[in-house]
Amino acid sequence: MTIDKSWTTIRRRGSSNEFWNGLQHFLQMVKPFVNDRGFIKYPCRRCLNNASHQLEDLESHIFRNGFMFGYNQWIHHGEPATANAGTTVAGPSGGIHERDEMFDMLDDIISEDADEDAVGGPSSNDQYDDLFAALRSELYPGVSSFSSLNFLVKLMHLKVLNKWTNKSFDELLKLLKLAFPKIDLVESHYEAKKLMTKIGLGYSSIHVCKNDCALFWKENSLKDTCPVCSESRWKLQSGKRSGKNVPHKVLRYFPVGPRLKRLFATSKTAKLMRWHSTGKSKDNDVMRHPVDGKSWQEFDKWHPQFAGDVRNVRLGLAADGFNPFGNMSLSYSMWHVVLTTYNLPPWICMKAEYLMLSLLIPGPQSPGKDMDVFLCPLIDELKELWVHGLDTRDAAYENGVFRMRAALLWTVNDFPARSSLSGWSGQGYRTCPTCNEDTPSMWVIGKTAYFGHRRFLPTNHHWRSNLQFDGRTERKRPPRRFSTTDILEQLRRVKTGIPGKHSNYGGVKWKRGDYELNWRKKSIFYELPYWVDIELKHNLDVMHIEKNVCDSLLGTLLADPHKSKDTDNARRDLVKLGIKQELHLFEDGNKLMKPAADYTFSEGNRRKFCRFIRSVKFPDGFASNLSKNVAQNDSRLLGLKSHDCHVIM
Repeated sequence: MTIDKSWTTIRRRGSSNEFWNGLQHFLQMVKPFVNDRGFIKYPCRRCLNNASHQLEDLESHIFRNGFMFGYNQWIHHGEPATANAGTTVAGPSGGIHERDEMFDMLDDIISEDADEDAVGGPSSNDQYDDLFAALRSELYPGVSSFSSLNFLVKLMHLKVLNKWTNKSFDELLKLLKLAFPKIDLVESHYEAKKLMTKIGLGYSSIHVCKNDCALFWKENSLKDTCPVCSESRWKLQSGKRSGKNVPHKVLRYFPVGPRLKRLFATSKTAKLMRWHSTGKSKDNDVMRHPVDGKSWQEFDKWHPQFAGDVRNVRLGLAADGFNPFGNMSLSYSMWHVVLTTYNLPPWICMKAEYLMLSLLIPGPQSPGKDMDVFLCPLIDELKELWVHGLDTRDAAYENGVFRMRAALLWTVNDFPARSSLSGWSGQGYRTCPTCNEDTPSMWVIGKTAYFGHRRFLPTNHHWRSNLQFDGRTERKRPPRRFSTTDILEQLRRVKTGIPGKHSNYGGVKWKRGDYELNWRKKSIFYELPYWVDIELKHNLDVMHIEKNVCDSLLGTLLADPHKSKDTDNARRDLVKLGIKQELHLFEDGNKLMKPAADYTFSEGNRRKFCRFIRSVKFPDGFASNLSKNVAQNDSRLLGLKSHDCHVIM
């Protein structure tokens, strides 16, 4: 009887029962032919029958690397040399345990190694052997449908979902070992995490100067003191270094390239990575995805070679601060930098599972002007992805390998984060980054106010001549548009400051010259070769702005003393400007009276509005229960979230 060898040519090994069953039958067949040391020749595409190893690792080699081409008569594995290799019969269906579902996952993870012949050479990476050993191992004697690896992955998933501590996980493992002495399971969370790192995507720990002056990275990686402020890299006890070197700060960097390659490792997401080329809006007046915007289209015109391959990745960057200790009173600001992939359709690209954390910036202070110091590893990799790219397996089209390149299209942030990333200060008389040096502003009591919004109206609009706004007519045209050349000329005049917060170096306060406008630095993003060609470099997060506007608007309408913009100082500003006399404060005996304004609700209308908000019902999942945000006395709204404000607006 001839042997079925058709399974050896199957490429999609992880999702093929035929390959799995054929491989198991092959392993059973070759057992009698190992040598006296338990070794046998490996017919995988890496070893090519030139190397002999233990039989127990043969399965992982063939599964990971594939069966070698041209080996049609298995003369090294028990088949007689006269056997007819061209005839096949059905392989065995019994006696071999079912293929574990973890093989599908491992096939995606090690896809680059599994198709190494397409890249141009075999791999010598044995990092997955432990995983295959755990995958072959039964969780418990007689339980062949549940491997040790499968159980451990599910257990770790429960730990993350339910926020178990490492200690509680260790105690659970001890209990399982005690209750089931023959169970094949790791001893501790440390061992489980060590094994799981081969499945997941790791990160790099980069030490940082305590004053945020520099990273101990690349040429500074072996230094013990900061190259800028000369402070020690390590924490000291009583002026001396402790027995174990403990850095002051650690930056966690999550490489982007492997995560982008993972998106192409499965056929489903690999197909979705082409959506932007086929899902464009056919209506020129409708924008449902950034691909419909002018900035994307202009970028394609400037870089036609990059745009020529629809698999090249377009990224967006967002950064913000958070307190890792929750709502505790401890003042601590840790920043995360997140990337999103705009190749994906709009209903997917903003889902949490498709957002890529790239940097975790340590506190306790926000990076501020030193954001560029922490962005160095990310910018370095983005330059590499633009210039050289990465060889990537495309699972959507017969596992073909292509050179994937990536570009950062813009950032999306609130105003403070935008200031840190762009270098244009968000404070002062020239806050607006669009109006630039033409920002109309004035000083009012306690703060800077920005006016001149009527300049965006048509030149013949009657509001332009209305004196009720600021006591003046508006004759200015909309603000001029500053070209890339204008911005680069402004940046050329900006002084290069010293990074860090050391009181004798980067922390020294200096006053900007008038010629520097509101620029504090030239952003590190300009190191990207294509950054000057991007029309819209920094976007403001609509949800942040919408929440601030909604809170101020509702606070003013409801006369909320904590959030209303109709304050006593605002009324005094009206007196200084000589406008809206009916709203000026006046004295009535010993009391200072504040006339009611037409834009605030009366007490009765305030209660009606709050009762209406309390009575509104939304479809399930559309919005939260707004009735919980109405005060008990129906006088104001409390604790509105960003999405609540979006629904109300």
